[in-house]
Amino acid sequence: MGEIILVRHGQANSGATDEESYDRLSDLGHQQAKWLGDYLSDREGAFDKVISGSLRRHKETAAGIGYQDPHIDPRLNEMDYFNLGQALEDVHGVPFPGPDEFASHVPQVMEAWHKAEIMGVESFASFEDRVTSVLQEAASPGVRVLCVTSGGVIGMIIRHLLNLDPTRMAHVLLPIMNSSLHRVHVIPQGPILASFNAVPHLDRDDRIHAQTHY
Repeated sequence: MGEIILVRHGQANSGATDEESYDRLSDLGHQQAKWLGDYLSDREGAFDKVISGSLRRHKETAAGIGYQDPHIDPRLNEMDYFNLGQALEDVHGVPFPGPDEFASHVPQVMEAWHKAEIMGVESFASFEDRVTSVLQEAASPGVRVLCVTSGGVIGMIIRHLLNLDPTRMAHVLLPIMNSSLHRVHVIPQGPILASFNAVPHLDRDDRIHAQTHY
């Protein structure tokens, strides 16, 4: 059996209002990555391949885990949510949300993007195609792959595995925690979801504060 472990990056600059300023780990994000690296070193066997998106927060997370020179694959990069949010406001008059308003905003963005009512730098279909192509290439029998990526990519992979509609995909996106683990097992019938949103490296009383979503 093969296995793909998807890792969401550590906490980024959550106070940012654009992608460029968001794209760096906070001090806590660096710590989350180091704790995850310690956990993986203690509990997991070696990986046959380690892949990271090309964004700064991906590479900083991979380095914190202990992989200074992962294979870089831009197909693991996040959707451009800031531009999609702006497009939703321009087309439907829905303002960009505050931290407590994403639960209603994300489903609206996913539905409008899926229907091609809005678009950022790519269409929903092109985002889905590039993300699922990484999954298909990584899903090899007997091979273990670690992928450092973002919540939207993880959500899209789960949409593909479970055949979710855009609203249910959005509901999967919302609870994904920083530095969380998501396992995909590769069986003869194809890849299947084995676990979702695990943070065993943060499952301690003195690390509850580090269980962050943004």
